[in-house]
Amino acid sequence: MRNNSEVKKLDLKETQMAIKSLKDYFQRDLANTLNLARISAPIMVRPETGMNDNLSGVEKAVGFDFRKYGIGVEIVQSLAKWKRYALKEYGFKYYEGLYADMNALRPDEELDSIHSVYVDQWDWEKIIKAGDRNIEFLKSTVRQIFEVFKRAEEYINQVYPYVLSKKLPEEIFFITSEELLNKYPNMTSKERENAIVKEKKAVFIIGIGGKLSNGEPHDSRSADYDDWSLNGDILFWDPVINSAMEVSSMGIRVNKESLDNQLKLAGREHLKELEYHKGVLENTLPLTIGGGIGQSRLCMYFLEKKHIGEVQASVWDLDTIEECKKNGIILL
Repeated sequence: MRNNSEVKKLDLKETQMAIKSLKDYFQRDLANTLNLARISAPIMVRPETGMNDNLSGVEKAVGFDFRKYGIGVEIVQSLAKWKRYALKEYGFKYYEGLYADMNALRPDEELDSIHSVYVDQWDWEKIIKAGDRNIEFLKSTVRQIFEVFKRAEEYINQVYPYVLSKKLPEEIFFITSEELLNKYPNMTSKERENAIVKEKKAVFIIGIGGKLSNGEPHDSRSADYDDWSLNGDILFWDPVINSAMEVSSMGIRVNKESLDNQLKLAGREHLKELEYHKGVLENTLPLTIGGGIGQSRLCMYFLEKKHIGEVQASVWDLDTIEECKKNGIILL
């Protein structure tokens, strides 16, 4: 336990060193734990392939043309679908996987203490068998990832014992989005998240994208990569910002049946003609589990920062800049 007289903050230089140290440790442990190989990843893709992440299905990706060649491309919003294609092309086998440093631009984000236009995460994906497409396999993988988070916390807290405190519980708590609705029927989905995560400190909410009994989804999720009944978010309670923080979105990916059903529900059946979607529907792409783990949010949480701009270099609106100055927050 820290003595209040000993508590200090990491300065700018120490923060930069801590970011690298934490990221290096975490990704090595994640790769070893899930049997993942690091690969190079694109920062742009052709939109006609269907490889870009549509996120909730409405966000518009940043695009531009190679003027000399007449080729149109989009900056990735994540690698959710591209990774599955890469696993096939690189010849990965059952229970082997990959991860990549994903750098994306999401211009439709609403900027706040944990949201930036610039998104950096470890995107990972792993080949599984048809028999693994169940809740217990999903939970087992979540537990493995949570143990990586716990070891990372222990490591970085040993490096900075007078700066950082232990925040994670011994175990992560599981709850479905429908159970969460039943528990807090008069709250919004974000209020429900805050309530359960404040109580349990680390929570995995299962089932995001499909409609609940109140006729609304817990949150929006694109119809073409996660199976809405076999996915979820990892959230931690961050005492520095006094709020729940999503650190990972992950899940078992769609197979032929769930993709067909979810595209119908989302009214996006026209996507079936794209390369990626054909690969799923024709069973030429492997069955996988995968997700993204936010690098800046990881650093923000463990290094106890108040704003994501303290751990990543991005662009901010004038109101954010002035508010951060007023509160002694130094944006990188």
